Amino acid sequence: MTKRILIFTTAFRPLIGGSELALENIIRRLPNIFFDVITPRLVRGTKKTEAGENFLIHRVGPTGKLGKYLFPIFGWLKARKLIRKNDISIIHAYQASYGGGAAWLTKIFNHKIKFILTLQEGKNLAKQSWLVNFFRKLIIRKADVVTAISEYLKKYVYSVAPRAKVTVIPNGVDFQKFHDTKKDELILEPLGIKGEDRIIIHTGRLVKKNGLSDLIEAVGLVKKDLPRIKLLLVGGGILFPELKTRVEDLGLKNEVIFLGEIENDKLPIYLKAADVFVRPSLSEGLGNSFLEAMAVGIPVIGTPVGGITDFITDGETGLLCRPGDSPGLAAAILKVLSDRQLTELLIKKAQALVAEKYDWNAIARQFEKFYDAI
Repeated sequence: MTKRILIFTTAFRPLIGGSELALENIIRRLPNIFFDVITPRLVRGTKKTEAGENFLIHRVGPTGKLGKYLFPIFGWLKARKLIRKNDISIIHAYQASYGGGAAWLTKIFNHKIKFILTLQEGKNLAKQSWLVNFFRKLIIRKADVVTAISEYLKKYVYSVAPRAKVTVIPNGVDFQKFHDTKKDELILEPLGIKGEDRIIIHTGRLVKKNGLSDLIEAVGLVKKDLPRIKLLLVGGGILFPELKTRVEDLGLKNEVIFLGEIENDKLPIYLKAADVFVRPSLSEGLGNSFLEAMAVGIPVIGTPVGGITDFITDGETGLLCRPGDSPGLAAAILKVLSDRQLTELLIKKAQALVAEKYDWNAIARQFEKFYDAI
């Protein structure tokens, strides 16, 4: 009989983020397991149910933010019906937030069912409000087992639940897809980028935790030594107006290009066109954008925060600089752009690491063994 697992996630199709991409990549690589995915009906007009080859999405509750806030209740009510109807022995929540709250309620009323919690959180957890941390601790302590996407999050689990059973299973990338991407310089022509320009790229949301203000300041410093420098910012977010004003104040309108959201399939092409990927993170659960850049074959520069140190060893698989240190960041960028031998070493070791440890196929096999053991 096909194993059936019930998933709780605060967001899923059509919304796409790191956690949602991780879940979908794992699901479609485990065809011998059937997944019931319970999620809030956040977007108006989406179907209440949507079927895939080995999954069924159940969208519950009202639309909009209210649906997210009420998801612990509506998710639990839907789970209760599914558990009565089907042979479900495992529930799995992605993130200790609203989805985790629904799983927490379900576990309370179905204590024999095994509760797996996956931590994907990328924010600085210690700096969040006491109320958020209080409920997160309740959820973590109720889980039978926890998976964390990084050693940083594993340590956090032990800090609030010393007796927890924790396994690190990282997020990953479609290594072959990114590795096999061909360089297409035509994609840069509409942006006014010439062949002699050196290109820095950042992919991800325009939010405070990604340290984008520090990156823009660093570009201003790099420009003094390399006038033909360009920064591509791929992604949208609440900081767009603030960052755009900062760019204008620093006189970098010709150097910083806001690309906004782009199709996921085009992301590898933009990465391949760049000379270096940079994200001076202030906090990070793992940092999938780094892994994508590493798989494509460009050097990466980050900060030693959160899960980044799981895969960036300074001088081997990338370069590290201190958070909030724009001069240090500028020096690291100049070092990569001026030292071809170093760049080739970083790319070679980074690609080997991603292929071995962070490919989705290998990660899906880890989850399959994990489910079987439980």
